[in-house]
Amino acid sequence: MRTRAIIILSAALVLTALLAGCSGTPAQSTYSVDDHGMLSVTCVPVTTSEDVIFANETYTKSKIILHTASGDVVTYLAAPDRPKAAVVYVPGAGETIAAHEGRMLQYANAGYAFLFVDTRGRGGETPGVPFGQALIQQDFAKFQSGEWPQYYLTICDLVNARQLLSARYSVPVYALGSSNGGRYAAIAAGVDPGVAGYVGISTSDWGVLDSVHEQGYTGDPVRFATSLEPGTYIGTIAPRPVWIFHNATDPIIPFGDGEALFEHAREPKTFIEFLGSHGINGDVDNRVLMQWAQIYATRG
Repeated sequence: MRTRAIIILSAALVLTALLAGCSGTPAQSTYSVDDHGMLSVTCVPVTTSEDVIFANETYTKSKIILHTASGDVVTYLAAPDRPKAAVVYVPGAGETIAAHEGRMLQYANAGYAFLFVDTRGRGGETPGVPFGQALIQQDFAKFQSGEWPQYYLTICDLVNARQLLSARYSVPVYALGSSNGGRYAAIAAGVDPGVAGYVGISTSDWGVLDSVHEQGYTGDPVRFATSLEPGTYIGTIAPRPVWIFHNATDPIIPFGDGEALFEHAREPKTFIEFLGSHGINGDVDNRVLMQWAQIYATRG
């Protein structure tokens, strides 16, 4: 009788667990920030909708919308049928998808999938507040109340974008970002071990943490400001590779600021001075693809 009772109890527990799993209550994304200001995120996979814009024998271009619990995020994907690797590209302020048409084709021709993420608040198709003092204040209030700051939501968007590419192609996925986008991409690479490596172009820390220190704040303001800075995370990307590109005469983000971010990274890392001014350009593309050609030369 005792054995039978144990079997019945065990069956009841299994049934309870199964019913709990089928309750219809979806898992929720979560975040935490430790005492050192390091953000951790657990991002629930999102549903997507996709419209093919163009297709030929070389590549397919489509618009993919990530349906998140906090709103839709627009992305654009250009990819060959069997890419060797993939890129989550995080644009800087003011960059349009139209300006990347040739770039997406170039990467696809070279054998790489290229996903352009229209991040929150950039003024594109994805709603949001632009990064600045208003967003920092708004996000800090949410941080204190335990809500999701927009800044952290953006990091989760990039994690979800990486998960999308990994699931679709089963290839290494890199985080690549230009200017402001390079800042978000560095954090995404730091918090997401599924990212294969990081490429930052014309980028640096925001300087928010320095400003908070200068104003004499302590406690939560410092912890929150620390969580916003790429330099907090770039050292955690190793042993995955880090490439930083900067121009010596950059008129927007000083060359020295790019060097300072690079100093926070650990080996393997490479700092490259490129031809141009500010932001991603053809010289950067050629150098990136040259690096990857050596890595993936033996892959079909």
